Formats: sequence, structure tokens, C-alpha cells
Amino acid sequence: MTDAEDRKPRSDEARTVYDSEVTSEFAIPQGLAAPRTGGESETTSEFAVPDGLEVHPAAFDEPEGSAFSTPKMYRARQAPPAFTPPSGIPVVSLTKDLPWQDRMRTMLRLPVAERPAPEAVHKTEDEGRAVPRVLDLTLRIGELLLAGGEGAEDVETAMFAVCRSYGLDRCEPNVTFTLLAISYQPSLVDDPVTASRTVRRRATDYTRLAAVFHLVDDLSDPEISISLEEAYRRLAEIRRNRHPYPTWVLTLASGLLAGAASVLVGGDLIVFVAAMLGAMLGDRLAWLCAGRGLPEFYQFTVAAMPPAAIGVALTVAHVDVKASAVITGGLFALLPGRALVAGVQDGLTGFYITAAARLLEVMYFFVGIVVGVLLILYFGVKLGAELNPDAALGDTNRPLWQIGASMLLALTFAVLLQQERSTVLWVTLNGGVAWTVYGAMHYPGDLSPVASTAVAAGLVGLFGQLLSRYRFASALPFTTAAIGPLLPGSATYFGLLSIAQNQIDEGLVSLAKAASLAMAIAIGVNLGSEISRLFLRIPGGAGAGRRAAKRTRGF
Repeated sequence: MTDAEDRKPRSDEARTVYDSEVTSEFAIPQGLAAPRTGGESETTSEFAVPDGLEVHPAAFDEPEGSAFSTPKMYRARQAPPAFTPPSGIPVVSLTKDLPWQDRMRTMLRLPVAERPAPEAVHKTEDEGRAVPRVLDLTLRIGELLLAGGEGAEDVETAMFAVCRSYGLDRCEPNVTFTLLAISYQPSLVDDPVTASRTVRRRATDYTRLAAVFHLVDDLSDPEISISLEEAYRRLAEIRRNRHPYPTWVLTLASGLLAGAASVLVGGDLIVFVAAMLGAMLGDRLAWLCAGRGLPEFYQFTVAAMPPAAIGVALTVAHVDVKASAVITGGLFALLPGRALVAGVQDGLTGFYITAAARLLEVMYFFVGIVVGVLLILYFGVKLGAELNPDAALGDTNRPLWQIGASMLLALTFAVLLQQERSTVLWVTLNGGVAWTVYGAMHYPGDLSPVASTAVAAGLVGLFGQLLSRYRFASALPFTTAAIGPLLPGSATYFGLLSIAQNQIDEGLVSLAKAASLAMAIAIGVNLGSEISRLFLRIPGGAGAGRRAAKRTRGF
């Protein structure tokens, strides 16, 4: 036998294994029988059926039993509904003359697969090169809105509007109390691009907030072409702009606010002056603490001491004034009504993490106020100050004086919020309407203060939403300052006074009443805003329902 004949395979089985001499380390060793696979490669995927497991032939359509094959109990006649309904997905038509908040909120509440394609984008930048810059611009705009006190849903809506205006429709913004994130995926097969930004400082400036809303409105308008460079330039101008009111005007406004609040609860001219001086001194001390870098908790504690000290001093000096009205007026300037409304609004719209963080911030501020007032009241009681928690604040049957005081309170509150001068008149009238409704329901109507407060706050939210739609702006400047006359200053003071006099049960009841009034304000404002959206024209097709906020139904 020749050498060539020795190298030939000696059987048919060996011929199926070796066609030629193989020297690779992946070759099957001699003497090992290779299974017949019908020419297919051996499957080693984790989706393959394990050896020894018997599978019914009708259970799988694919020979390897892949995880993507039809399930065993699947029946064509009992199949679940398809992803796309037989009638097709309803088309969402976006009405151009509606505010961008409504149009983008409707889009954001739709799943990504159901969102209509964006309008034509008139931009000159290359899309792939501009994506990181668009996301950065979006995060910077969202940071200004969140730092200004805007609700989480409105911040997400603005971020989505900016991305969509530059053609990035497959984006998902995410907002929490201190973190902004946005992700954009060009297609199902491309890698997503994600960016985030941390909000470390929050400053109340509704003038800057209105300018940011105007910028987002221009970006979302398909008839206005704004390049990225122009958008960055306008954003830089907004950040560099100084506050509309100087520091001394803010200090004077805080004093006038406290004086107006003291008249609102029954004080006279002497009480007005005393409350005004106490609030101005507390404001200056808070600014001093802020300049030294102390946290806001201690700033609220220090700011609450001067009004309480002046009220206790007047009582110790046996001056015939309502010391309780002086202390109550000072508390009005410190109660965090803006953060409370924003926190409850986030909770009602499904942003529970952000809502919990905002409400926790409100609790810390409130505890700071409690500590400052309790320290003064405790030493006042030790010094013999006759402070009666059961005494009435004063004559509340002065409707004209109270309406005027409520309007002054709303005006000064608007100045403290750094609002535009064009919005101050509207919010002043809104605050007067709020107190008129509350007084008419509570005093002649003899309704509970919680119910009266909720109805008045609901009208504030309704009018604020209508005014914001009329001006194509945010609703915060028209609602936040208007709820100032409704804040529970007197209930808070009497609760703290009862606790200082070791009447814990009465104090807790009064503080619970203050918490109930605060929740009534926040829920009423949000409900008024939602009612305005129910009866106004919304973006959608004929017969299309209004998309709700994200909810879980509790299960």
C-alpha cells in the first residue's frame, strides 16, 4: 500500500469528519466520534434546549427551541391584541396657536412610539455633531427652570420642547429635585446619548424664569429659526441679567409684607410698625448669615427671632398692643408657601421623589422657624410675658382694611419673588380676590377655614392659569404671590405659643390646623390649574381624550 493510500480515510464515518488533513487545535481528535448535525454548526447558545430535556415537537416552531419562538400554550384564535390596533394609532394634531406648555405636555405623555414626527427643523448644524450641544443647552435651560421653583412636569416639558425644536424627537428627559438627565436615541440600532446636570443652587427670580419661558417659546415656534449659537447667546444674557430690585427694596418689601399681614389679622398702626421693623431686622440678619455661608435652616431660625422678640418686648413693657399680631405678621414673611405649592404639585402629577424632597425642604424651613420663635417665646414666658394662646387676634370685621392689606401683602410678596413689573398689578388683584372669597365664605358664610382656603386657592390657580395663557408665560408669577394672604400664620403662632407654655396637646392641634390650611392652599392651586385645562381647547384630534399625568393607580 502506498503512502497516499495510507492517508486516505478508511471508513465513511471518518470521511464525514475529515475531508483533508487538519492541523488546527479546534480539530476533533482521532478516535472521538463526531455527532451527525446535518451540516449545521453545533449550537452553544444559552437559549438552546439542555441535553436530557424532552420538548414536545408542537411547542416550538424553531428546531433549537429559541426564547423567541412561539410559547407552548399559544393559540392563534386566543391571541392577545396586537401592538398596533386594527384602526391604527390615533394621530395627535398639535394646534399651533396653543401655548407650547400644552403642546409639549401632550407629546411628553405619549409613548415614544406614538409621538408624531417633529416639524421641519430650520437649522444649519449637522445633526450628529450638534446632538451633544443640543442636550447641553436643554440641561442648562432645565436647570434655570428647576432652580427658579418650577414644577418637575413643566421642567420636563420645557426640556422636551427644546430637544424637539432641534429635531431630537426620540428623547426622554428626567427631572428630580437636584438632578437633571436626558437621553436621546437616534434609532433602535444606534447607541443612546445621555447627559446629566446637577442643580446645586436655587434662587427665586421670576423675571429670569419668564425670560427662560420666552426663550423656550421662541425655540418651539416652527416659524422662528434660532441657531444653537443664538440660543446660547440669549441664555447667557438671561444668566447675566441682574435682579430687577435691589437689596434695600427687598428688605423694605419684607417689612411691608409683615405689616400688611399684621393688619390682616386685626392689628392697628402700632402693630403695623412693630411688625415691619421686626421683619426688616430679621431679613438683614438672614442676609448676614447667608453671607457667612450658613445653611438656610439657620437663616430661617435667625430671621424668625426679631419679630417674636419685639412682640414679647411689647408685652413685657405692658404696651397696649396685640403682640400676637406682631409675631403673626413676622411669620407671614417666612412661611415657605412657594416650595409647599411646588412640592404638592409634583406629588399630584406623579413626581413622587421630587415631591418628597421639596416637602422635606419645607419641613426643615418650618422647623427652623419653630426653633427661632420657640426660643423667644420660652424666654418671654420666663420673664413674665402674659401671652394667651386662647385670645383672639383682634377685630376681623374690617373687610375694606383687610382687602387692602391682602393686596399690599400680595404686591410685596411679588417684589420678594423678583417678578416683572408688568405682572405685579395682576398678582395684586389676584391676591385681593383670594382674600375676598375667603372672607365671604368664612365670616358671613360661617364655613370652616380649611374649606374657605381651598376654594380661594382654587380661584387663585384658575385665574393664574388663565393669565399665564393670555401672556404665554409661566403660571407661577400669577399664583405664588397671590396665595400670601391665605398662609396659616396665626395658626402657626398659636401652636408654638401653646407648646412654649407646656400645653402640648393644644399646640399640636393648632399646628395640625396650620398644616391642613397649607395643604388646602397647595391642592386648591393645583386643582384650579387643572380645571382651567379641562375646559380649554387642548391639542388633539376630534374626540381625543386628554392625556393624564403619569399614575400607577396604587397597584
